[in-house]
Amino acid sequence: MAADGKWFTDREEDRKRLSANFLYGVNTIIISPRRYGKTSLVRNVAGSFHAPGIKIILCDIFSCKTQEDFYKVFAKSIIKQTASKWEEWLENTRRFLSALTPKISFGSDPANDFSISFDLTDKQLLDEEILNLPLKIAKEKNLKIVVCIDEFQQISEFPDHISFQKKLRSYWQLQANAVSYCLFGSKKHLMRDFFSKSSMPFYKFGDVLFLDKIASEHWIAYIRKRFNDTGKHIPEDMALKICQTIDNHSSYVQQLAWLVWIRTEHTATWENFNDACSDLLVQNSNLFSNYYDNLSALQIKFLKAIADGHTENLNSAEILRNYEIPSSSNITRIKKSLEQKEIIDINHKKVTFNDPAFLLWFKKLIHFAQ
Repeated sequence: MAADGKWFTDREEDRKRLSANFLYGVNTIIISPRRYGKTSLVRNVAGSFHAPGIKIILCDIFSCKTQEDFYKVFAKSIIKQTASKWEEWLENTRRFLSALTPKISFGSDPANDFSISFDLTDKQLLDEEILNLPLKIAKEKNLKIVVCIDEFQQISEFPDHISFQKKLRSYWQLQANAVSYCLFGSKKHLMRDFFSKSSMPFYKFGDVLFLDKIASEHWIAYIRKRFNDTGKHIPEDMALKICQTIDNHSSYVQQLAWLVWIRTEHTATWENFNDACSDLLVQNSNLFSNYYDNLSALQIKFLKAIADGHTENLNSAEILRNYEIPSSSNITRIKKSLEQKEIIDINHKKVTFNDPAFLLWFKKLIHFAQ
């Protein structure tokens, strides 16, 4: 869930950079591990952005499995967010997509719920009409449009996705004077491959923004203020411990702080903190059990090494011997597989758990097993 309003904290430099990119039409790619706050950052900037003649469109393609799914979600987002009422949606759909014989269906709440379908027989016409839609509207309404696409890595699941990426870039790179794009998603390794590999269509498509963790000093101030605003108090060292326990992971810092808060009557105690930590792991135990059950014996041994603090040189003879892993080639395959499963994060040859709460759960499980 994205953090909005009073729940959003820090990221001032990231906000300034993203705002500037929106203002000057610079394509942006945002990359980070899951739940670091990419969606929150984009929504926060979009919500506070007030530049005349610039319209920001938010589009989430998580549910898309095909190119046709993408076109429907993309077109609906553009039509809906460049008009203020349903009568304009109808008018603009007919006006800008007439060549596709569009059909609009309204749900139980016509003011908010509608869908668009098209004649899909002429693929070239479909490409031209949908992918040029923001450009048409921008020119017609004398606007500059920023299209923000969440879960962009979903495109990797489309049939012949490389060709589709080539198609997207071929259209989008010609829209630079009127339309820019902000692309982000929850699978770091896929997003990194999309935009950092010279063989990929979106290589050097725009400004790549890597989100770092929010520093403890900002979290401490934020946590203590949230407690104070509700008539409660949390000691500074406990606020710091929340950050350290969960490795400054944005989503989990918020969750753990909340679990401490609901247990606090006046001033948070260490008993409140310990109970909150236990609750955090219990709440996520089904998910973590599923992660664990889908690991091979060698993958578990590899994760034990990381949990023990070995984050580099994991193919050394000592690691292979101590954790009973047959060869360094096993390490290579394990790392690739676990990164694809989003269990681990690899950053400058340093390997860490992608989910710090899963690391806590894993350590606890291994401790009990020994």
